[in-house]
Amino acid sequence: MNKLDSAVNNLYIGLMSGTSLDGVDGVAVILPATGEHSAMRLLASSYVPFSDTLRADVMALQQSGENEIHREAMVANALVERYAACVADLQQQLSVDPIVFNLVADAATESVTKSVPVRAIGVHGQTIRHRPELGYTRQTNNPALLAELSGVDVIADFRSRDVAAGGQGAPLVPAFHRAIFGLSGHCRVVANIGGISNISILHADGSTTGFDTGPGNVLMDAWIAQHQAKTYDAHGDWASQGQVHETLLAVLCDEDFLRQMPPKSTGRDLFRMEWMNAKLHAFPEVPAVDVQATLCELTAQTLADAILTYAPDVSSVYICGGGAYNRYLMQRIAAQLQLRKSSAALATTDELGVSPHHVEALAFAWLAQQFILGLPGNLPDVTGAKAHRILGALYPA
Repeated sequence: MNKLDSAVNNLYIGLMSGTSLDGVDGVAVILPATGEHSAMRLLASSYVPFSDTLRADVMALQQSGENEIHREAMVANALVERYAACVADLQQQLSVDPIVFNLVADAATESVTKSVPVRAIGVHGQTIRHRPELGYTRQTNNPALLAELSGVDVIADFRSRDVAAGGQGAPLVPAFHRAIFGLSGHCRVVANIGGISNISILHADGSTTGFDTGPGNVLMDAWIAQHQAKTYDAHGDWASQGQVHETLLAVLCDEDFLRQMPPKSTGRDLFRMEWMNAKLHAFPEVPAVDVQATLCELTAQTLADAILTYAPDVSSVYICGGGAYNRYLMQRIAAQLQLRKSSAALATTDELGVSPHHVEALAFAWLAQQFILGLPGNLPDVTGAKAHRILGALYPA
């Protein structure tokens, strides 16, 4: 197979919109079919923000309401418009990017083209309900519309097959983390901090475990939105001005999910404003800035607890997701690890050659490839499914 054939067969787009509801991250990547994923080649990336209206409409679907089925369908269509815009931007970059041009020229110098077709799009959709204990998870999406708008095969609905097999349906990224970040003889933890935090434990013996650890940015984002009309606390600057309220922190940590043994996963079904307001009811005197500092400490403490409980021999912790750019949160995670006498080095996935913004989108490109190759995408040791399963459903262009 020449380089052009390889590119045509292994060029994928991955799209991810997470619990933080900020927008769509997209990547175009060549994924080798040989399993040597250290050789993956990122060709383009894109980010398309959500409008305030779309963000509010998705938030409203987190709980039942009037005309819910119609509203969900309209949100799915609006969401796919954002996905399609992201794909169009990636395709435009691929058509003019000299890296892609050279790749094609090297493969067929007598017939140079400026376009490399995409094998498939892997798209997560937007989680609006996640209740695996009741046998379901729902990601709003209209992959048929995305296939129509993009002209590319779409692979979607990755979580439901794992849930059908008795699993949590989440997190799905540990298998990808193992493929690209695993290092034999070393225990590494990759922590994704989006709205919710999850960890992948890449054990020294080659095994992999992982689970959702609790809130990531979701509560901090909600609190600053309520008090400062901002969508997030940039760099943790506001939280850094407050003081942690230890009694409130203890109350926030008094949550069954945090004590639950893995496999486990969570989302806005649990960690949302109603949950937080119930916890805050007995603390009306705590200044808003101190609440923000305490919510940041909650994320840092629960993450550190989970890491050192289930990976006590960890040598390195790598952070990805939006939380990697919260300087104060990173400082607090480091402090919590040190408080527990851990010597683990803390860094972002930049240290491993992958931008924290790209990791999850790359994971869904990889999951799309797994589907195309007929290979499983889940890890039963992570999700609790009864066996490996091929994840996703195909929507042909």
